[in-house]
Amino acid sequence: QVQLVESGGGLVQAGGSLRLSCAASGRIFSINAMGWYRQAPGKQRELVARIRSGYIPNYADSVKGRFTISRDNAKNTVYLQMNSLKPEDTAVYYCNVQRSGDLTIYWGQGTQVTVSS
Repeated sequence: QVQLVESGGGLVQAGGSLRLSCAASGRIFSINAMGWYRQAPGKQRELVARIRSGYIPNYADSVKGRFTISRDNAKNTVYLQMNSLKPEDTAVYYCNVQRSGDLTIYWGQGTQVTVSS
C-alpha cells in the first residue's frame, strides 16, 4: 500500500505565497514522476506542475513564473512553491505520484488553497 500525505494549504491574500508538500510512503521504493493537479469548483482537474528525474519540469501556462515544483528523492517528497497567488488559483490541490516499474499512479487526499482578493 502507498500513502500520500499532503500539507501546506490554507487561506492567503492575493499576492501572497504558500508552499505545498506531499510525502509518499509505503510500497513505493522508486518514483518515476511526481506532480500537482488542482480542481476548482465546477471545473475539471488540471495539471499544475510535474517533475520527472532527468527532465525539465513542466508547468501549466497559468502558473509559469509564479510556481516552482521540486522534489527530495531521499524523502520521497514533492513540493510546490506558489508565489504571487491570484484568486483564480483557488482550488483543491492534489498530489500525484507515479511509481517506477509498473507506473501505477497514486493520488493524495487533496488540500484546499483559497486566495482572497
